[in-house]
Amino acid sequence: MGIGLAVHFRQFISFAVLICAGFAAMGAPAASDSEPLQRKIILVVGDSLSAEYGLARGTGWVRLLADRVASKAPQYSVANASISGDTTSNGRTRLGPLLREHHPAIVVIELGANDGLRGLSVDAMRTNLQAMIDECHAAKARVLLVGNHLPPNYGAAFDARFFGVYNELAQRNHVGLAPFLLDGFGDQLDLFQADHIHPIARAEPRMLENVWPYLAPMLT
Repeated sequence: MGIGLAVHFRQFISFAVLICAGFAAMGAPAASDSEPLQRKIILVVGDSLSAEYGLARGTGWVRLLADRVASKAPQYSVANASISGDTTSNGRTRLGPLLREHHPAIVVIELGANDGLRGLSVDAMRTNLQAMIDECHAAKARVLLVGNHLPPNYGAAFDARFFGVYNELAQRNHVGLAPFLLDGFGDQLDLFQADHIHPIARAEPRMLENVWPYLAPMLT
């Protein structure tokens, strides 16, 4: 091969390499396009009121919350770690492993009703909830407390002490508070199952509406 031809050949090869590299760059997706969206987690730690007790799966307020979050704040997803019968003591025991598993940005704590219904110590309930808040904050997770009242037969004085714990902890720790999960229908027996404690599916959207105004501002 003559010197002139060799020079032209090398120039052609170099040009071809540049063209191929250009097409490869154009066709390759950006790294951010190929990586799955890393959604922030809203972890719900609750009892039977959040665990769809007596309901068809997918009809509870937490499931409805997940659907709303998907449309309103798709950078988040919802993990429901609620268990029927749980007290604040149970929740406190389970919280650490849940935080390590989910690394949540927000923790919704809906516990205490079983403490009250079983006549357990209000002071112990306060201590357990405070420990849960502290553990969430140590894990860099924000907290939304969800409060509850007790049935009238427990007496106004006991219910006032019980309900007051939520307000006290919210103010002391500067965390969000959805005051009453059953607000607006807690005395309407037609919206409850036969036990008069657990709402029916028709009431679940109302439970979501009792939480959403306090959770929505946290979804930044």
